Amino acid sequence: MPGGQTAVSSGAQLQQAVVEMGRSLGLEAREQVRVGRRLWGSERNIDVVLTHRESRRSLGIECKYQGVGGSAEEKIPATISDIEAWPVRGLVVFAGEGFSTNMRSFLLSTGKAVELHDAEAWLKLFFGLD
Repeated sequence: MPGGQTAVSSGAQLQQAVVEMGRSLGLEAREQVRVGRRLWGSERNIDVVLTHRESRRSLGIECKYQGVGGSAEEKIPATISDIEAWPVRGLVVFAGEGFSTNMRSFLLSTGKAVELHDAEAWLKLFFGLD
């Protein structure tokens, strides 16, 4: 994969890959950052928050993995919508062969999602890194 990333096979591995990628770029990485509650009262957490130390610019990242086809991808539009309520800009980083072609297209069309293999270049551009 570009950027030296290896394939992941679970959501936990995807989250760890994003954390490691951020740290390799010199960014501060925090996991499961609590940011309030949802309408029905459950806690709202951001999987990973990356922060550029010098500029203090932050980005919340929701990690979504789907290894096989199924109904889990039905939650993706709600995730994209949920990002709007975050106190920082947000992005979905996704991986796995289980996302349908339509869902991949939807994710990419939102401008709020990127596949893992493209994430490093996206992060460099967002944070102004070389």
